[in-house]
Amino acid sequence: MLGGEEFISSPPRKTVRFGGTLTDILLKYHKGETTDFELLKHQLSDPDIKDAQIINWLHEFRASVAYLTKELEQLVSILLKLPWLRRSREVVEEYLGFLGNLVSAQTVHLRPCLRMIVLQFVPSRITIREDDVDISDSDDDDENLSENFNTCHRALQTVARYVPSTPQFLMPILVENFPFINKSERTLECYVHNLLRVTVYLPTLRLQILELITEKLLKLDVSTPQQDIEDAEEAANNSDSEEKPTEEGLFDMEEDEERKGNKVVSSSSERMAHPLAERLDILMTILFSYIKDVCYVDGKLDIKNTKDLYRDLVSVFDKLILPTHASCHVQYFMFYICSFKLGFAEAFLDHLWKKLQDPNNPSVIRQTAGSYIGSFLARAKFIPVVTVKACLDLLVNWMHKYIDNQDTGANAYCDVALHGPFYSTCQAVFYTLIFRHKQLLDGNLRKGLSYLQSLNFERIVMCQLNPLKICIPSVVNLFAAITRKYQLVFCYTIIERNNRQFIPVVRSGAGGDLVQTCTNPLDSFFPFDPYMLKRSKKIIDPFYQFWEELSAEDLENLKKPIKRGTSEDEDDDFLKGETPQNDGVVGIAPNSYESNTRSPVSSIGSPPDCYVLYPQ
Repeated sequence: MLGGEEFISSPPRKTVRFGGTLTDILLKYHKGETTDFELLKHQLSDPDIKDAQIINWLHEFRASVAYLTKELEQLVSILLKLPWLRRSREVVEEYLGFLGNLVSAQTVHLRPCLRMIVLQFVPSRITIREDDVDISDSDDDDENLSENFNTCHRALQTVARYVPSTPQFLMPILVENFPFINKSERTLECYVHNLLRVTVYLPTLRLQILELITEKLLKLDVSTPQQDIEDAEEAANNSDSEEKPTEEGLFDMEEDEERKGNKVVSSSSERMAHPLAERLDILMTILFSYIKDVCYVDGKLDIKNTKDLYRDLVSVFDKLILPTHASCHVQYFMFYICSFKLGFAEAFLDHLWKKLQDPNNPSVIRQTAGSYIGSFLARAKFIPVVTVKACLDLLVNWMHKYIDNQDTGANAYCDVALHGPFYSTCQAVFYTLIFRHKQLLDGNLRKGLSYLQSLNFERIVMCQLNPLKICIPSVVNLFAAITRKYQLVFCYTIIERNNRQFIPVVRSGAGGDLVQTCTNPLDSFFPFDPYMLKRSKKIIDPFYQFWEELSAEDLENLKKPIKRGTSEDEDDDFLKGETPQNDGVVGIAPNSYESNTRSPVSSIGSPPDCYVLYPQ
């Protein structure tokens, strides 16, 4: 027996039930007697409810689901709020059985059941008290998160097994509950990870889920321009403040730390200084991991799985990526899957080529397709020279035919609005040549030169459409230097004439008049410019062609031409010779960022600002 004081301080003993059996309570409720029904709701809502009580109630509810019609949705709502996930295994199993019985007998409750499960895809909310203020935050320290997520997916599979139409009801709920992009990294990480797990057992939803994730990733991507990322990193590097400890990732996408000599480098060094870039980095790492897990089975590439996923990703690319201007990172999911096998890279290039040459597509889509072709050919290490040559043949032949058609028409003059796809194709070819000319000439210089001469760049450069005036100056300048060196075409006369024709634009503002010159009339960009997100770039870098920094010798070599009569035995002779002496200089930086607005960090992996002398 408890003493008086002990009895007062001890909690009341919980009884399993009040008010008779569940069936009796529900029958009384239908007759208008609500006392026991209200007592039942109160018991189920008790935050201190015991496991034994939950199991007993659920056991009776499973036998009485026929009574749980739409009129009792308030009671069902209370049942769906029961804290079943963090309970004993017996409670979890009983609850899963109850869910199956409920949705199979009363499909009217399908949506609330699905919503209840999806809400568990992120860490639960807890209240933290700071400075007498209650702050709601996600419980990132929950050690059972992974186990809870596994149980949620079991619940979802149980519901889908009983109700075949589950996918069509589930997708709107997944969209509705996607966290805002400014939510915590862990919340976004968990939700995206769980969405991708859903595609494994509900494959009919994969395309829609990939579209949903890509749409959210794009919002993050366009909100974090490369210049902002560079500025944030530079500011973080220059800061003298101590680094704050960082939270560990839920899913072990990267090693937490790596040892270099006797020094341990923490994963905090991999954090992005820009908060949105940090979220994007985590989510891109998850997406890349998902792509690899789907395509590789037991360490070997599964062609069928990869083909199916490739089709879905191309569909997402067409719908969301291609129409989005100047995204920096999300498009790399296509780069990554194409690296698995050359056939996928060639299929992607063919897909882009069809977009480019189809006159029924909007001009802006055709121009963007051209940008993707050039950037992909230049940057993808896994694309062999034979494929590069095949693509150059297609593009250059199309350009010559385009010139043929325009020469006899009334539109044979320089105009971006009329000839945007043509200029985009020219820039793609020039850009590809800048990155790939050494490989095209490697091994047999005479044969390589013969191939490049067969492309007849001179006709393209000299045509009335004047592509050198429209393409980005940095690309034009380096293309001119390379083609002059190998005596393919002499561009400098046209470049000088174009420079004289540029009309500065005067814009008036609060600070006075500002004189601007349009150096990118195509508004073009290179989609596969260097990848900047620290964690996920480790996945991309092995397949990525970085710009090889030009040595002093390379700069000297660009200044002097190679003789047309060079034989195979004289392949290396052009490395020796005199440098033309003159005073004119041209700035070169073939990427999509103007040199006067780029910080020094942005030159990593891209051609630096260098100077090549004009021939006199």
